[in-house]
Amino acid sequence: MTNKFRTLDDVDVKGKRVLLRVDLNVPMENGRVTDATRLERVAPTITELADKGGKVILLAHFGRPKGRDPKESLKPVAEALSKVVNKPVGFADDCIGEPAANAVAGLKDGDILCLENTRFHKEEEKNDPAFIAELAKLGDIWVNDAFSAAHRAHASTEGLGHTLPAYAGRTMQAELDALEKALGSPTKPVIAIIGGAKVSTKIDLLENLVNKVDALVIGGGMANTFLHAKGVAVGKSLAEKDLAPTALRIMEKAEAANCAIILPVDATVAYHFAANAPSHAYGLDAIPADGMILDVGPQSVARVHAAIDDAATLVWNGPLGAFEMQPFDRGTVAAAKHAAERTKAKKLISIAGGGDTVAALNQANVAGDFTYVSTAGGAFLEWMEGKPLPGVEVLRVS
Repeated sequence: MTNKFRTLDDVDVKGKRVLLRVDLNVPMENGRVTDATRLERVAPTITELADKGGKVILLAHFGRPKGRDPKESLKPVAEALSKVVNKPVGFADDCIGEPAANAVAGLKDGDILCLENTRFHKEEEKNDPAFIAELAKLGDIWVNDAFSAAHRAHASTEGLGHTLPAYAGRTMQAELDALEKALGSPTKPVIAIIGGAKVSTKIDLLENLVNKVDALVIGGGMANTFLHAKGVAVGKSLAEKDLAPTALRIMEKAEAANCAIILPVDATVAYHFAANAPSHAYGLDAIPADGMILDVGPQSVARVHAAIDDAATLVWNGPLGAFEMQPFDRGTVAAAKHAAERTKAKKLISIAGGGDTVAALNQANVAGDFTYVSTAGGAFLEWMEGKPLPGVEVLRVS
């Protein structure tokens, strides 16, 4: 896969100023980083560049500031990052202009510098040519290691790639390799598990996948919309009933593409949307009129396990039920554990991504057992929808 993209294997960084776009958009509370996962993900690229004698200059955004806002400064993140990479990380209180230029000028080979939040400048999100030129003055090459921001054509995520020699960092490279294994040129048969609340947010995704996978498991609130479209009475369950024609169209496309659609055959139903609400499993012909489907039932879990057993590659996005509340996490956790066991037994390549999906896999304690878990939300989804990602396309070997 990565022979289609320029990587760090294609460049000698010694003595070069490396503008490295990373994802430092980490959760913070009272000025402290509460989850360092994203810092840990970018650490190998930062360390490699520094160890090879590059002058490492970090570009990143944080939050959605409207202009300069001290609450969304990257300074405390840079301090947390220095602990993760076990090296000093300098800080410049702007990403362009004199503060940035002076800080970069003082760098020695192997030094690491974090520039202030690129989104303090509105020109960043506009991919403004003059702003790109200001950033480009600070570096000799540009390395993109922020797959999670690759669906945005911003100055630091895409624009610089047209101005400076451009390469994929190791995190980006790992993501592209995983995605190629998932849908680019996967080992067949391929199964996708797509869950979540609403069909409306995943129409493009479903329409792309039916042409790419051999079987498509649909779970979560989305499944209720499909069941309603097939004439199943879903009681008071979350369902986008106005999207019944869309659901039928997707099922027709799947049939034409020889993709099996796997819907629930039973459901766990409760009368209140609350943790530990009394619940019961019902067949689809017996969903109570005043009940809510909050998870797949045991027969559906068995069907999902069987579908996973038949697959060589699994792509997963979205939970099968209201996994954030017990006991309605059972279906998702059971399927996740089964997929993890198959992966550990070397019988399955498993790729998962999306915020809720990562949370669900962590809840099941199996995230580390999957082949690859993407922490990119929107970018992972857009890639699965078959859309080109600007921050990736600019890295292609022409």
